[in-house]
Amino acid sequence: MTAILDLDPFALDVLADPHPHDARLRDAGPVVYLPAHGIYAIARHAEVHAALRNWQGFQSGAGVGLANFRKEAPRRPLSVVVEADPPYHDAPRRVLSALLGPRAQRRLREGWTVQARELVDRVVSGGDGSVVEFDAVGALAEAFPLRVFPDALGIPDEGRENLLPFSDFLLNAFGPRNELVAAGAPRARALSDWVGEHSVREALADDGFGAQIWAAADRGEITHGQAPHVVRSLFAAGVNTTVHALAAALHALAAHPGQWRRLRADPGLVRVAFDEAVRWASPVQTFFRTTTGDVRVGDAVVPDGSKVMLFLGAANRDPRRWSDPDMFDVHRNPSGHVGFGFGIHQCVGQHIARLEAECLLGALLERVESMELAGPARRRLNNTLMAWDSVPVRAVLTR
Repeated sequence: MTAILDLDPFALDVLADPHPHDARLRDAGPVVYLPAHGIYAIARHAEVHAALRNWQGFQSGAGVGLANFRKEAPRRPLSVVVEADPPYHDAPRRVLSALLGPRAQRRLREGWTVQARELVDRVVSGGDGSVVEFDAVGALAEAFPLRVFPDALGIPDEGRENLLPFSDFLLNAFGPRNELVAAGAPRARALSDWVGEHSVREALADDGFGAQIWAAADRGEITHGQAPHVVRSLFAAGVNTTVHALAAALHALAAHPGQWRRLRADPGLVRVAFDEAVRWASPVQTFFRTTTGDVRVGDAVVPDGSKVMLFLGAANRDPRRWSDPDMFDVHRNPSGHVGFGFGIHQCVGQHIARLEAECLLGALLERVESMELAGPARRRLNNTLMAWDSVPVRAVLTR
C-alpha cells in the first residue's frame, strides 16, 4: 500500500530547508503519494537510483517537470537531450558526449587553470594583505563559469548576463505556476528569444562547442533541425548547475573550516571534495519522470501515466546508503551519489563541471590558508534547485 503524505514540495519553506521534509519522505516508505499535486514521490537512494536507471518504465519524454505531456500539450520546447527517450535521445547524446569528453577536457584544462588563478588573484587582492572578505557566489561561483564555459561554447560577451536568469526560469518552470515562476515570467520570452538567436550557426564562434554541434549536423550525426536545440541545451545546463554546484562547494568548505584545512593538506582531494559537496548539498534537488505502465516500487504499484518526483537531494542523504549522511566530509567516498543523475540521462557535462571545480578550487587553495563564513548565507529559491544567492566569506591568505 502506498503511503500518503500531506506535503507540498514546492512550498517556499520546504524549498528553503528541504532536509527535514526529505527525512519524512524517506521514512514514509519507498514510494509516497503527495495529494497536494497528485504526484508520487521517491526519496530513498536505492529506489531513486533504480528509477533513474529504468528509463523504459520511467520516461523522460513526457517532461521532467510537474506537467504531464502525455495528458497536455507542452507549453515550451522540450529538451532534445533531457526530455527525450531512446531512440530520439541517442544521437544528440552521442554528439554531446563526444564533444564534452576527455579530449575537450585536456584542451581546456591549461587555459582554465590560468583563468582561475587570474580570477582568484583579483578577488583576494582587495584585502589588507592577509585577510580578505568577498561573496563567494558573485565573485567566484558565478564569475568563473560565466567566463570560461560561454567562451568554450562560442557565444559573444554581450548578453551573457542572460544565461543564469534563462536557466533559473526554465528550472523554476519544472514546478507549479507559483510566485517563483510569476516573478520570472515578464522576462521569460525575451530570454528565450536571446538564447534562440544565439543557437544558430551564424551567431557562434567557429572554434566553439556550438560550431562543432553544427558540424556534427553537416556530417549527418544529428539533423540540422536538431542542431539549434542541442546548442540550446548547453545554454540551459552548461552554466547554471555548475554555478550552483560551485557555490555549494564553497559554502560547504567555508561552513566547515576544518574540511578546508584537510583539503589544503591533501589538494589531490579536490575532485572528491567537489563530489561530496554535490552529494551533501545536491544543487539539483528533484526531477520528474512519468510511468509508462504500472510500475512496482517496493510493495506498492505506481499506476501508468503517473508523474513521479525523484528527490535526488533526499537520496543523497539517505542513511540507508550513507554513514553520517548530514556530515560534509572531504575524506568520504561520495561515489554513487545521484547529484548528477544516473543512467542514460546522467548529466552529460558533469566532467566539465568537475574540471571547472578543480581549476577554481585549486587556484583558491594556492592563495587561501583558511576561510570561514563572514555572515549569514542567503538562499536563492527555485522549484528545482537548491541554490545560494550570497555566501559571504572571510579568507586568511597564504604568506
